[in-house]
Amino acid sequence: MTTAFLFPGQGSQFVGMGRDLYDGHAAARKVFDEANEVLGFDLAHLCFEGPEDELRETRNTQPAIFVHSAAVLAALDWNVGGNDCAAGHSLGEYSAYYAAGALSFADALRLVRKRGELMWDSGKEKPGAMAAILGLGAEPLSEVLERILGVVVPANLNSPTQIVISGEVGAVEEAMEALKDAGAKRVVRLEVSGAFHSPLLESAAVGLREALASAEVRKPRAAVFANESARPVTDPSEIRTSLEKQLLSPVRWEETIRNMIDSGVTRFVEVGPGKVLCGLVRAVDKSLDFEAVGTLEQIEARLNAAEEPR
Repeated sequence: MTTAFLFPGQGSQFVGMGRDLYDGHAAARKVFDEANEVLGFDLAHLCFEGPEDELRETRNTQPAIFVHSAAVLAALDWNVGGNDCAAGHSLGEYSAYYAAGALSFADALRLVRKRGELMWDSGKEKPGAMAAILGLGAEPLSEVLERILGVVVPANLNSPTQIVISGEVGAVEEAMEALKDAGAKRVVRLEVSGAFHSPLLESAAVGLREALASAEVRKPRAAVFANESARPVTDPSEIRTSLEKQLLSPVRWEETIRNMIDSGVTRFVEVGPGKVLCGLVRAVDKSLDFEAVGTLEQIEARLNAAEEPR
């Protein structure tokens, strides 16, 4: 493996996302138009115009980010395969499987919309919270969480210096104070609608299992590293199981990046809105080669570079 394509998850959205792609590239415009048809509402308008609070709703955020990533792939005519590999952060794992040919665009889009709806409903049924913990390692963090009453677990193991916790509101709030006392440099409550990647999403996982069972899942053209195991998962039945487990399990992102490096990856390309994942790659190893491709300007720069004589 040489190049790893990374796909962002929730938190990378912003009002105006994808507008430059839609206005400036026919292939990207086609992706947004098809998304509107599949979903039955104007997702493109929501991405371009907001309102922000509606775009931030999990049921809307997830398809918005997926479609943005798919539009970038279309503009560059990229299909992940061969010696390349892919991974996505939480919802981004669906983008990775789409890029590698395991899911069709329509099936992947319906799945991320359904996943977002299930997570949105689950957050109302069992209110939860999440918080980013900076500057404290996994071992001392786990020791603190073990002393907290109620449900609170590591949800995103993002980098050596960033871990996100998730669980019941009271337990997360208590953990935030305890982690500050334990030496965390910074503790930040996240604006989310539920306790993602925690046991509180059990009902969402049941609904997602049914949705995954009805979707066509093919063997991907390239290795896709799963959040739940931090290892490549390529068998269609295992893909379904892994994506279901993902809702209840931590995103093992740092381990995923390290496993990719061990597999021979020397270059990372983040595909979609923002550059959150580039920052996490840099936090794992500053010497790694990485870039973000998500704007029309970045796409045109890549296309022009490819046309230059070598």
